[in-house]
Amino acid sequence: MGCGNLFFTILITFSVALITYNIIISANAPLKQDFPGPSRPSISVDPLIKMPLHRSSSEKKRLFHTAVTASDSVYNTWQCRVMYFWYNKFKDAPQSGMGGFTRILHSGKPDQFMDEIPTFVAQPLPAGMDQGYIVLNRPWAFVQWLQKADIKEDYILMAEPDHIIVKPIPNLATDGLGAAFPFFYIEPKKYETVLRKYFPEEKGPITNIDPIGNSPVIVGKEFLKKIAPTWMNVSLAMKKDPETDKAFGWVLEMYAYAVASALHGVRNILHKDFMIQPPWDKEIGKTYIIHYTYGCDYNMKGELTYGKIGEWRFDKRSYDKVAPPKNLTMPPPGVPESVVTLVKMVNEATASIPNW
Repeated sequence: MGCGNLFFTILITFSVALITYNIIISANAPLKQDFPGPSRPSISVDPLIKMPLHRSSSEKKRLFHTAVTASDSVYNTWQCRVMYFWYNKFKDAPQSGMGGFTRILHSGKPDQFMDEIPTFVAQPLPAGMDQGYIVLNRPWAFVQWLQKADIKEDYILMAEPDHIIVKPIPNLATDGLGAAFPFFYIEPKKYETVLRKYFPEEKGPITNIDPIGNSPVIVGKEFLKKIAPTWMNVSLAMKKDPETDKAFGWVLEMYAYAVASALHGVRNILHKDFMIQPPWDKEIGKTYIIHYTYGCDYNMKGELTYGKIGEWRFDKRSYDKVAPPKNLTMPPPGVPESVVTLVKMVNEATASIPNW
């Protein structure tokens, strides 16, 4: 009996010592705070969590659903057709995290491309509510889709019609954190006075608002179900406020998403390689998406003539009333790889899509 008591006394003493040691080690262990990929010293985010670079082959594949909001305009439609073509090219690759695809059509009625592109028809905002800023229909469309659609995947990639996928996209998000592209012109610190109208001080430092828009973003579906209504309400409130509307202009709805995400405590891993934007980004590099939001104007020497219509040009706005023709003229020698790749990919899509 005495030996038994002595044994248990020793066992308890050893267990307490081991637990104490672990607590001390954990408390003093440094928290590794960095991003995967190239360093970005000018961007500060908290928390900073490094994604695992290699996952076990036995780990369940975490698929995301790609969702693109669009109107039924010719302009949005041809971009969606090109985007969906390239989505299909890469979605089944081994390294892809790409699941299903939905065009969220916020025109309120079906169009002729319902059979070509998987589509959910959402209702637009009531007349006049968008105040001429049609992008306000985007958060409202997402609210409807998330409420009514049967989405199998646990994550959502929010993309845009003028995105071209250039290689398979893995799921860059982690449990509890989204993955997003950092925009240099989204500057929460610069506009703290304005943003405090929507993100009060009790919610934390203004740096809790990530320098992102809503696209491209990969985020957990359950998180987005909470974020989307807030995103919609903040967007409408910002548009109604003259000071905010003047400060943010055409990126207002992007700020609204960043604020809504922060209000719900959803932070984002910032991936500078998530996408490139020609002509400013000249190389494809490690990117996943080409975002052709800017016009590309060059002279025949291959020199950029931005702000002046070039002898050679590709600008999506040239095709607002009619889709681009097949076999667009390739840019002259000397034009950056990003622009050449963009035009090649548009040409391949238009040559392959039936009834272009």
